[in-house]
Amino acid sequence: MSNFPAQPLSPLDGRYQAAVSALGDYLSEAGLNRARVEVEVEWLITLTDRGLFGQSPLTDTEKDSLRALYRDFGQAEIDWLAEREAVTRHDVKAVEYLVRDRLSSLGLDRIVELTHFALTSEDVNSTSYALTVQRAVTQVWLPKLRQVIERLRAVSVELADAAMLARTHGQPATPTTMGKEIAVFAWRLERVLAQLESSEYLAKFSGATGTWSAHLAADPDADWVEISRGFVEGLGLGFNELTTQIESHDWQVELYDRARHAGGILHNLATDVWTYISLGYFAQIPVAGATGSSTMPHKINPIRFENAEANLEIAGGLFQTLAATLVTSRLQRDLTDSTTQRNIGVAFGHSLLALDNLLRGLGEISLSREVLLADLDTNWEVLAEAIQTVIRAEVVAGRSQITDPYALLKELTRGHRVGGADLAEFVRGLDIGDAAKERLLALTPATYTGLAASLAAGA
Repeated sequence: MSNFPAQPLSPLDGRYQAAVSALGDYLSEAGLNRARVEVEVEWLITLTDRGLFGQSPLTDTEKDSLRALYRDFGQAEIDWLAEREAVTRHDVKAVEYLVRDRLSSLGLDRIVELTHFALTSEDVNSTSYALTVQRAVTQVWLPKLRQVIERLRAVSVELADAAMLARTHGQPATPTTMGKEIAVFAWRLERVLAQLESSEYLAKFSGATGTWSAHLAADPDADWVEISRGFVEGLGLGFNELTTQIESHDWQVELYDRARHAGGILHNLATDVWTYISLGYFAQIPVAGATGSSTMPHKINPIRFENAEANLEIAGGLFQTLAATLVTSRLQRDLTDSTTQRNIGVAFGHSLLALDNLLRGLGEISLSREVLLADLDTNWEVLAEAIQTVIRAEVVAGRSQITDPYALLKELTRGHRVGGADLAEFVRGLDIGDAAKERLLALTPATYTGLAASLAAGA
């Protein structure tokens, strides 16, 4: 195998790369290093803007030149950092050296010693991870989740009145509409989406053990807590003032639990749509040139929903591991979070891939209304609920002497099929008022859907 070319180990970087590449701008190693350079540069600008240690604020031109270090971050910087880290064996120290090197080339040697000033690596890392995760979630992952929800909303309105037989415990049950059932998923996802949109992204900036000790040793008169708060909040993040050496990661635990929750709902959607396809409720729209089976030409397999299901399970497992691991750090810190956080992109990658499959899958199915109606027409016994409930109302109103409506219907319907004519004959013989009889005789399984249509259309 010596001539075998190097290959990506993860399918996210191989087979599925096109579907998830946008996350790589933020949650890759290069994306993390770019954010680290951004944090180091912006801290330099903050220190000089404050006039600390006799420094004057940088000119606008100097600030633009400094900010170009992360705005133009590219392959040259990636290669430089890889070479330096091979020597330092420390990723954040390599970034510090990169910034120092570039300061000299920009003629800013006077502030070189302010690079990484009074910081521990976790000040840079917590801020960088907060930035990269925030940007990946808000600019890539959440927009795709919203697209799926919007598609579900459109389908729920389109199919609001499409009556179908419900199945509770897999058995025929009170009819509903396909639109209302899809609307349930949209509503569930919208609720979790609101929680995700309110997520905090926190960073700490308080030194080796969260005490600002080095800062105060250098300048005891500066309000370092407020300087750090202003710096972090100026980057669009929340500030965690009380920490150990690391930011405690609780915001990450909350975020990943919510992402996993959304994935669980989406998994439920995937398995339900798969089941509706297997029942013939949804027909799959053929894609020109696509092969459904290597040996059975007639088949169109529901691969979009199967792939979504599997990727949601992988993502959910990773999100759960991230949350379980990151919530704990021994004493003032251990290093378990370092390698764990490098898998954030893998978790969101599998989740994003699932969202892409769901969105495409929902665009490749069409409802077979005739199948739904045929199914309803062979299950008239589902009207037993309506009949016994009307009888009860009639008894309460004094228009019936029937003593046990439920038992009466149970004897008629349980364990065998009852046709429309059988139910009509049964209703005509009931001891209930004429108006109630007329309402029941007008019912069919296809019209016994209650408020389902309006719920789907207006939810």
